[in-house]
Amino acid sequence: MKTLIVYAHPEPRSLNGSLKDLAVTTLEAAGHEVRVSDLYAMDWKAAVDAADYGPHASRPLRVARDSGLAFDAGELTADVRAEQEKLLWADMIILQFPLWWYTMPAILKGWVDRVFTYHFAYGVGEHSDTRYGERFGEGTLAGRRALVSVTVGGPESHYAARGINGPIDDLLFPIHHGILYYPGIEPLPPFVLHGTDRMTEADYADAAKAWEQRLLTLETTEPIPFRRQNFGDYEIPSLHLKEGLEPAGRTGFGLHVRG
Repeated sequence: MKTLIVYAHPEPRSLNGSLKDLAVTTLEAAGHEVRVSDLYAMDWKAAVDAADYGPHASRPLRVARDSGLAFDAGELTADVRAEQEKLLWADMIILQFPLWWYTMPAILKGWVDRVFTYHFAYGVGEHSDTRYGERFGEGTLAGRRALVSVTVGGPESHYAARGINGPIDDLLFPIHHGILYYPGIEPLPPFVLHGTDRMTEADYADAAKAWEQRLLTLETTEPIPFRRQNFGDYEIPSLHLKEGLEPAGRTGFGLHVRG
């Protein structure tokens, strides 16, 4: 298995840094190939601007259109092209980050904004009366899997179904469904460490053991069973879930998970 780890924490000696290092050693020891995009160490440019698209940047800037033109011409910036090539190389993608303000750090979101360009991660496939592009289960990155590994400062109870911060699965839905599944990547259930602001050495030992176990079962873990867009569950072109398919009592994000 070929694994790309996209790591977003400014401190190499952080918990996230330790989890990233443990992932590398565990997977390599199991015979897997591993590449790491350490975004802070790379001094990754997080903000999209006209410089990303060179001569294809319009005035005023039109990010989707211009990124697609630059991608088609092979003239995206070298840093973005390198990350796209890593994604095409990988079988598995691990996103390693702390939950900051209910989402991923800005530098990781900036990686997504710049790397997931038009005609690469979206805007591909047939648009017709029966299909609305290749996305949500299809697309350029179909056939790949991903694991979100996230550290959370607060206790697990704060992120439970009745917790004040909302269920962790709901907070991660925009990442799982909107960033990963949209271009075809199948996300696995996340690896979440809660209460990390108060983690002791003993706690870390238990967490490391659990992390190693997850890493060694990546190939056999079933992905989150999101509904595929073009396979009969949704009306086209409204993309509303068809009547009668929703599980009893389920609403919101949960409608888009089968079973």
